[in-house]
Amino acid sequence: MIYKKLSLLILLFATGLLTVSAQKSPQDMDRFIDVLMNQMTLEEKIGQLNLPVTGEITTGQAKSSDIAAKIKKGEVGGLFNLKGVEKIRDVQKQAVEGSRLGIPLLFGMDVIHGYETMFPIPLGLSCTWDMSAIEESARIAAVEASADGISWTFSPMVDVSRDPRWGRVSEGSGEDPFLGAMIAEAMVRGYQGKNMQRNDEIMACVKHFALYGAGEAGRDYNTVDMSRQRMFNDYMLPYEAAVEAGVGSVMASFNEVDGIPATANKWLMTDILRGQWGFNGFVVTDYTGISEMIDHGIGDLQTVSARAINAGVDMDMVSEGFVGTLKKSVQEGKVSMETLNTACRRILEAKYKLGLFDNPYKYCDPKRPARDIFTKAHREAARRIAAESFVLLKNDSPDGNPNGNPLLPFNPKGNIAVIGPLANSRTNMPGTWSVAAVLDRSPSLVEGLKEMTAGKANIMYAKGSNLISDAAYEERATMFGRSLNRDGRTDQQLLDEALNVARHSDIIIAALGESSEMSGESSSRTNLNIPDVQQNLLKELLKTGKPVVLVLFTGRPLTLTWEQEHVPAILNVWFGGSEAAYAIGDALFGYVNPGGKLTMTFPKNVGQIPLYYAHKNTGRPLKEGKWFEKFRSNYLDVDNDPLYPFGYGLSYTTFSYSDIDLSHSSMDMTGSLTAAVEVTNTGTWPGTEVVQLYIRDLVGSSTRPVKELKGFQKIFLQPGEMKIVRFKIAPEMLRYYNYDLQLVAEPGDFEVMIGTNSRDVKAAKFTLN
Repeated sequence: MIYKKLSLLILLFATGLLTVSAQKSPQDMDRFIDVLMNQMTLEEKIGQLNLPVTGEITTGQAKSSDIAAKIKKGEVGGLFNLKGVEKIRDVQKQAVEGSRLGIPLLFGMDVIHGYETMFPIPLGLSCTWDMSAIEESARIAAVEASADGISWTFSPMVDVSRDPRWGRVSEGSGEDPFLGAMIAEAMVRGYQGKNMQRNDEIMACVKHFALYGAGEAGRDYNTVDMSRQRMFNDYMLPYEAAVEAGVGSVMASFNEVDGIPATANKWLMTDILRGQWGFNGFVVTDYTGISEMIDHGIGDLQTVSARAINAGVDMDMVSEGFVGTLKKSVQEGKVSMETLNTACRRILEAKYKLGLFDNPYKYCDPKRPARDIFTKAHREAARRIAAESFVLLKNDSPDGNPNGNPLLPFNPKGNIAVIGPLANSRTNMPGTWSVAAVLDRSPSLVEGLKEMTAGKANIMYAKGSNLISDAAYEERATMFGRSLNRDGRTDQQLLDEALNVARHSDIIIAALGESSEMSGESSSRTNLNIPDVQQNLLKELLKTGKPVVLVLFTGRPLTLTWEQEHVPAILNVWFGGSEAAYAIGDALFGYVNPGGKLTMTFPKNVGQIPLYYAHKNTGRPLKEGKWFEKFRSNYLDVDNDPLYPFGYGLSYTTFSYSDIDLSHSSMDMTGSLTAAVEVTNTGTWPGTEVVQLYIRDLVGSSTRPVKELKGFQKIFLQPGEMKIVRFKIAPEMLRYYNYDLQLVAEPGDFEVMIGTNSRDVKAAKFTLN
């Protein structure tokens, strides 16, 4: 075995195929892989397609682990969710020095919004509308993950979703495909860098292809069924943008599309992904995605495994359907050797592009973790970006006087009560999908505020209530080490303690909302209110007459109709990551002026869902400002409007917009025009504003949405400062997929809208000739 392995290495060196990565060409890669694959057995080729989970491997025990025997036989192409550079080096050594051909492994992990330095959950990140900040967060995540041995991340998640019942909206970028596409590109650039040749650049994996966010009833893993025209106009753009940005891998989604599970859907994986978009990386399933197709009802393990690889899937995560059945399928002619070779080649190409054949231990420098993980600079970036993600939903005078001073920000002095089940939890601060985080290292809100106000204010704390009255529900919502340590006292005892603290305070910070695991995978909800006992606590705190700020923790849009009516100030902080406590203090005390803007619509109640800004008109639309009108498209019990529209977010200052100035009233298919507005900071605080451009195609061969986001600019203005914001509008911005799935811009009239959110806009019209 050693002789065979040395013979292969000698052959590769002799042919010049093991050289410095920077000097290699695509032809070098092809020759290298040709030589390597000519040495591989059928079983070894199949083994490259196998991605098992590691289990618990401890440093120094890789040889005796269950996975070691499979690695030695060449039955493993990569592993995931193994943490620690020393552990990964040990396992990589088994592959490189213990297997016949010494092919290195990929090591992947769910690095979703940071590694150990945690950034806001992706939905929160998207609310920054700041592509440089989003790219920076991914860059830092790549630096830290690579320092700990990780070469591959299962991110970005770019599924468009318009249903906040679905828990995984927390992991995505909201409801808009245009914004989602820009974020997808930024994340891929951040993870992969220029060419993945540096040892702090890792391979990204865009997911979940496709349409995972459109599951029926907002229930995770559920069926998706829609027209192909809607797929391309409303859902596909972020995936395509990631491919255009050079993403190295794509993950298949759990759901079915057009009656075929995505993992076996050749139209998706081959016709669209590779044929139409030109993707040249590899496709991996989601966790047990292949074996789950048995429950979908399309065959046994051998059948579904064959269907997956024939559809264009290259790597099997956890199911072991490939490694267990493909040899038989090849022998029986159900899978061709050409198909198997193509899949194997794609995995080897990824390893080659990452430089693992040059240096299998590229990501295994034991000196890097102490230098590159959870550094002061990384934490400072996390704090800054967290504050940028917060969305100020309401900021009125505490006495209800419309001419009074807004409650926020406030001077940190006197007695400040911090009350609520989310107020003193370290483990919930990073948010869902923070698998590499050291959970007890993030300060709780109480701890962070005490540190920030030391010598200035007295921070008082009471839990006030449990997360929810139902103990079993709370257990389901606080998994993976995120317990809120349910208090055994009665609801009344908890409330009485909180009210006693509140009465001795000058201001109350109510830290309420969801726990981190109330959103995320398999965390769908049908009731999107703040949980019962928390809502009662909030009502009682308001009755004290003290000023109350609702600091809202959430991984999704909630139904806050009562809170909007009664609470003077609401700051949505999502789950802000490692430095969230300090960033919240920065916003509350005015060290930072929050400027986040919502990327998902907040409904008034669950019955309005799905509710999104880019909806289409019916033949009987409700007139602007109307409710209720018989025989129109509306409800008997609530109007059609959201509580907070897409793009919404307040500031400690105010901004005014002039009317739109169009450079021309028309353009042809080769021309362009410019839309400009004057934006003025009319308040007393410096602040950022996200100026948003929407366009409506007034007459199309197919029906078109009432508006679509087509551009935005984030600007900073001092008090009294004015800036002219210009948007260039070209015909390619007006294109859509028509009934025949042709990408077209059709002549006719268009409306351009510019404003502070999708509802409050200025409008003008132009014609495309």
